[in-house]
Amino acid sequence: MGRSAAFFDLDKTVIAKSSALAFGRPFYRDGLITRRDVVKSAYAQLMFRLGGTDEQTMARTRDYLAALCKGWQVEQVRQIVAETLHELINPYVYAEAAALIVEHQAAGRDVVLVSASGEEMVRPIGELLGVTDVIATRMTVRDGRYSGEVEFYAAGPSKVEAVSELAAARDYDLADSYAYSDSYSDRPLLECVGHPSVVNPDRQLRKLASENAWPVLEFRHPIPLGRRLRERPAVPVAAAALGVGVGVAIGIAWYGRHRRTRTSTTTA
Repeated sequence: MGRSAAFFDLDKTVIAKSSALAFGRPFYRDGLITRRDVVKSAYAQLMFRLGGTDEQTMARTRDYLAALCKGWQVEQVRQIVAETLHELINPYVYAEAAALIVEHQAAGRDVVLVSASGEEMVRPIGELLGVTDVIATRMTVRDGRYSGEVEFYAAGPSKVEAVSELAAARDYDLADSYAYSDSYSDRPLLECVGHPSVVNPDRQLRKLASENAWPVLEFRHPIPLGRRLRERPAVPVAAAALGVGVGVAIGIAWYGRHRRTRTSTTTA
């Protein structure tokens, strides 16, 4: 028997939002994207969540994101993430997920975040949670900038390939391992372990969980890290077992109006 691990999807499983879209405002502020890019990215994220298991949908999403990031300086992206992580991500970590991560670590299991978001975003989020192992999308980099090509896209079956490679390298027994996700697109990930659970599942995934008698968890309490250190989760993890991002575009619009209003006031 090998060791066991716990694999967590990130968006809507550990945090109550899209990790990639969460950084839309600072990317817009620093001139990396336009308002049109924000809306298109939100739409692409929504389409992926609604039909992400389709290979063509995943390919289109991958290619769009690669083209969007082409020419960005990697260090600039890392700096933006580092500066805004506690504001944009920390308040949205589910208390139930944080407690479950600690529970697995206390049981001696390695915890791995598995996300289609970029590694430059996922790894710092992992560090925030006390998780050092991540499987995430990696962009090709040349001369410190994204080339517009994807080295590895961590979505669908590709997640399972990466999980299997990690399991072989570390002697994980996948039959004794755990996986958590909210999306039907992660069906391959959930099916590759012996203990899958679905979190805040979409309709297709809830149906699949029912057919396979998988546990259904409902996470409802995002709590900032400071409060989690002072308090226990508002709802115990055991009690949670009960069985997209277009708002970002609105946030960008609000930011633009607020900035214009502030500038007008200063000028007056």
